[in-house]
Amino acid sequence: MSDLITLTIDGKEVKGKNGDVILDIARANDIFIPAICYLTRCSPTLACRLCLVEADGKQVYSCNAKAKEGMAVTTTTDNITKERRAIMEVYDVNHPLQCGVCDQSGECELQNYTLYMNLNSQSYTIKDVNRPAANWGVMKYDPGLCIVCEKCVTVCKDMVGSNALSTVKRGADAIEKTFKEQMPKDAYAMWNKLNKSLIGFDDSACTDCGECISVCPVGALVSTDFQYKSNAWELNKIPAANPHSSDCAFMYYETKHESIENNAQKIYRVTNEHHYSTLNGAARFAYDFENRVDSKDKKAFLNAIDAFKKAKSIKFNSYITNEEALILQKIANKTGARLVNKDAYNYKKFLNAYACTSGESLYSSTLKEVHDSNFVISVGSFLKSDLPNARYALNNSVITNKGSALYFHPVGDPIMEKIGKKGKSSEFVYHKPLCEESILYLILSKFGKDLPEAVQEYIDSLKETRTKTITETIKETVVEIVKNEETGEEKEVKKVVPKKVKKEVEFEYTKLLDFIGQDEKLLDTIDALLAKKDTYSLMVGEDLLTHPNSNNLAKLCGLINRFTDFSLVIIPSQTNSLGVSLICDLEEEAQGFTVGYNEKADYELSALGDGDLDMPALNQQEGTFTNIDKKLIPTNAALSYNGYVLNDIANIILEDDIEYTIEYTQQLPVSSGYKNVDFDKLPNNFGNDRSENRGYDIKSLETTVLNEVANANNEVLEVSENETIIYRANPINQFNEFTAISHEFATELQSGIFVSKSLGDKLNLAQGDKVLVKSNEKELELNVYLDEQISGDIACVSTFQKDLDTKNLFNTYRYSKAVIKKA
Repeated sequence: MSDLITLTIDGKEVKGKNGDVILDIARANDIFIPAICYLTRCSPTLACRLCLVEADGKQVYSCNAKAKEGMAVTTTTDNITKERRAIMEVYDVNHPLQCGVCDQSGECELQNYTLYMNLNSQSYTIKDVNRPAANWGVMKYDPGLCIVCEKCVTVCKDMVGSNALSTVKRGADAIEKTFKEQMPKDAYAMWNKLNKSLIGFDDSACTDCGECISVCPVGALVSTDFQYKSNAWELNKIPAANPHSSDCAFMYYETKHESIENNAQKIYRVTNEHHYSTLNGAARFAYDFENRVDSKDKKAFLNAIDAFKKAKSIKFNSYITNEEALILQKIANKTGARLVNKDAYNYKKFLNAYACTSGESLYSSTLKEVHDSNFVISVGSFLKSDLPNARYALNNSVITNKGSALYFHPVGDPIMEKIGKKGKSSEFVYHKPLCEESILYLILSKFGKDLPEAVQEYIDSLKETRTKTITETIKETVVEIVKNEETGEEKEVKKVVPKKVKKEVEFEYTKLLDFIGQDEKLLDTIDALLAKKDTYSLMVGEDLLTHPNSNNLAKLCGLINRFTDFSLVIIPSQTNSLGVSLICDLEEEAQGFTVGYNEKADYELSALGDGDLDMPALNQQEGTFTNIDKKLIPTNAALSYNGYVLNDIANIILEDDIEYTIEYTQQLPVSSGYKNVDFDKLPNNFGNDRSENRGYDIKSLETTVLNEVANANNEVLEVSENETIIYRANPINQFNEFTAISHEFATELQSGIFVSKSLGDKLNLAQGDKVLVKSNEKELELNVYLDEQISGDIACVSTFQKDLDTKNLFNTYRYSKAVIKKA
């Protein structure tokens, strides 16, 4: 069957994807059909019913009805017009007339459709009931404004995967029966549900992403921080990319002047195009991390020049643009300094080893392809914190595509467990650290085809035949004596009845399961999850990149990419880890006098305002990132910066005269897959057909293929009675020092140690306690946080606070043994 079908909508011949709903095809072809409750990438809710159309003479909901070859669709008939008008009148019944102060005014869909349909009279009425507003942390909910379109519920379930919102019943007067007789049937059905419902909230499940605020068509869900701060039409929209994580999702900084007295621009909020792109909470709420500098400090600048000229090493992280990375590389080439970035170094090393066995310089998949697959495995990434958008992709695959997911990680995660139905559409395997090699070998064993001989021999050497007892149902014929009550005669009657019997059966077992701490039930679960699945994705994360055997893990990933049906994503651990790894020649350790760029060093350039020379933050810069989807993505400056920038230093050291940093965009290395494209010529938009027209794709290059991999190291990280395993991981939405200083997150918490309730009980710890954590020959005093969004006996240690050297509690690997005692 062809992927494309042809149909007509209002007499216009259009093309669409086979299996798409009518509404999506109409939007892709610039044909307007009204709809308040539908989200393009989520399942339909059928809440508003405005999207009624006539398809082949039958009235259907275009958000739910799949288009067919040759179908004739009419978007408006007399009956549909009556239904839509009645629906809008119902929405306007008792809706508060407070548009002048409502945060959604000017971009409210209820306003828009009321005007579009020329509602100049009201036919319906009902007594209103008190529905008090609620404060839900980063957002406020006003049920008096809520039209129960269920967009928020849908995006939280289908896209984000938190399931923190739901429709709940409320008290209300019954709708008069006369209305049922008078009203169009769809309008009445919609009103009947609206009159009995509002939105409920589960605080323990919420991850503060704010996507529900974005999709709300009215002012029912608003940012607590933004409420009553500005009218929407007063704000300037600056298109940008998420600066905090490697999804680099499209977003708008929305700015205007601070006050009548102060004309300086200020970021008031961040928004997104929710039909096409999803933001995590850091992107949405941690936006004001700019470095305010009034003027250029000439003395500090000259000192910086001297520091760079004598530096033996330049130390930096991956929260920088591609252009800044290229400038640092050029300076290092000129001065002979070592470039040191541990994050990008680990990523580059892993990518190079992966290329040895995959034959490609870049991994094969994208988050979009994970979205579109129906069987996803995640190994070595604490998804909800490491990269929420990767969690969204996995969740969307399970919920929207009716897919299945297999999640391997040592840290228990109640939030991830909300995805799908455990054992039916998802399974969560919590294993001991260090056994990730065995997990990848298990994937090769289960899914590999025509594997290299040595690899197959190793996998076969771990197989053995075992027996197990199973219960099966057989049919058994029994004879019953039946007596005729009237005649008293008896006769034999044969019946076939089900009977459960136990039997011993042989099965093929692999010792890889022992290495992971599992048994044959895992293979049975995988077989169940695989039913009717045909599109496979594997995501691997930072646990593998920092693993003592990362080189071998990368090669195993390459083999999985070549010899199974899985496409692969290697999750970059910081915003531009992939970009820095492609642009820079990196060393593992610094030597001698070191200049730090947003890192502690002998001489520091800092966008945090705590160094020897100030630098602009990412919300004050034009430039590009290389995101997880292997695309060069443009971002723009929301706020001005009055100090020196890295390009000023480069102009002196390189004896150059480049006016703007973005002039380096077209100089990015073609040898690494970049293109010679000017920054101002980079596209940055979405099409109505859901196409992403942002930047360009980085080219993956062919590499020489080797098949040499080592056998799995069967060691696991064990601890003694007085030790606890700690894991380097930040809490949700805290990625770095910049998210930590944003005003919405700055007062929430400090860096510390996060423990589950069960581990807190085991260690006799309470919220707010202070403990001494000793690991890697370092000891630090940390605050204790009881985290209901993790489970198990591994504690998470955060690293987002620059002045607290929690990173030193670890070597390279994200896990370490620690002794924890109360301070």
